Amino acid sequence: MTHHNPALPHPLFRLGFRPLFLGAALFAALAIGAWGGLYAGLWGFSPYGGAYFWHAHEMLFGFVAAVVTGFLLTAVQNWTGIPGLKGRALAWLVMVWLAARLVNWWGPAWPNWLIATLDLLFLPMVAGFMAYPLCKAGQWRNLFFVPVLLLMSGANFLTHFGLLSGDNGFVKQGIYLMLMLVTALMCVIAGRVTPMFTANGTGTVKVQPVAWLEKAALLSIWLLVVHFLCREILPPLLAGGLCLVAAALHLWRWWRWRFWITFRVPLLWSLHLAYLFIPLGLGALAAHYLFNAMALSTAIHFLTVGAMGGMILAMMARVSLGHSGRPLKPRPLMSLAFALVLLAAMIRTLGSWLLHQHIVAVLLLASLLWCLAFVLFVLLYWPVLTRPRVDGKPG
Repeated sequence: MTHHNPALPHPLFRLGFRPLFLGAALFAALAIGAWGGLYAGLWGFSPYGGAYFWHAHEMLFGFVAAVVTGFLLTAVQNWTGIPGLKGRALAWLVMVWLAARLVNWWGPAWPNWLIATLDLLFLPMVAGFMAYPLCKAGQWRNLFFVPVLLLMSGANFLTHFGLLSGDNGFVKQGIYLMLMLVTALMCVIAGRVTPMFTANGTGTVKVQPVAWLEKAALLSIWLLVVHFLCREILPPLLAGGLCLVAAALHLWRWWRWRFWITFRVPLLWSLHLAYLFIPLGLGALAAHYLFNAMALSTAIHFLTVGAMGGMILAMMARVSLGHSGRPLKPRPLMSLAFALVLLAAMIRTLGSWLLHQHIVAVLLLASLLWCLAFVLFVLLYWPVLTRPRVDGKPG
């Protein structure tokens, strides 16, 4: 039995991943549950910016931003050897995030300037908390995460500016820019960790990267970031061609990581399958731009539900075990959660594309599966995230 040391902060505030993963997972289930019911007409509420704005904004700048933050604030301690954000400072950061979620939810109860200000505080704070240890330790390789966080802050600013000035073009620009920045971040992080995790987890030799393929695959994604940063600067034919090339490069990259050797290891197949949704999403975007064969929102949900939802669940499950001193063996029920979120992605995308006449039923089913996946994570990981490390180390 591990006892709480009164000299230390509560276990929940000993490292960034603990409160932010737990908060993000709870919010993921609540927000999609609320959205699914709202869409189906089961209940109503009046979030800031209206239902569609709220759904897009909160899933990216609320849910995804919290997980990215939890991951980066935990990783920066590993990279630099400097103790990570904890205790009161971490609690304040989480409070800012939570306050922004609450005022966005109850939009009419608050002045718009207050909602926008609270919401815009979080990511620049995170960028500052990241920059300090990285500069102090001279970790220039990882400093690139700071400008990415600041670009995400800029994307968030565009959504609020667009909403409050009545220019929907800025809202779209901010949402799609954030979408591509997160996709780029997933491609960078997955490229660093997937081959290593796969080798360690299966007892096989690590796949070595092919330099030109890595550079080309990442360049294609950063070009898409620029495309959306500049309000879809490329004409549809060029944008579609770029998406098609990016899809092919990322599919090749994914294939080289040997998904087929991971079937016995849930922490691996979940990560591999989530990454597969990146080339699928890029292919769907190509189909949208080149042939108008799929609605843009449908194509985008390959990236949001499949790639982001899937990779977030896989990485939260892994990081939470590793950084709490536990063996990398999740509870068997976690495999069900991984499967549910990937099934939700298939239903949300292919279901709404092929069965558009039943769109409400399709969205309700996808929402239900997503909520179940994240509720399972909360139930299984509550004891992991709210108790001290089992090996007695700090963090």
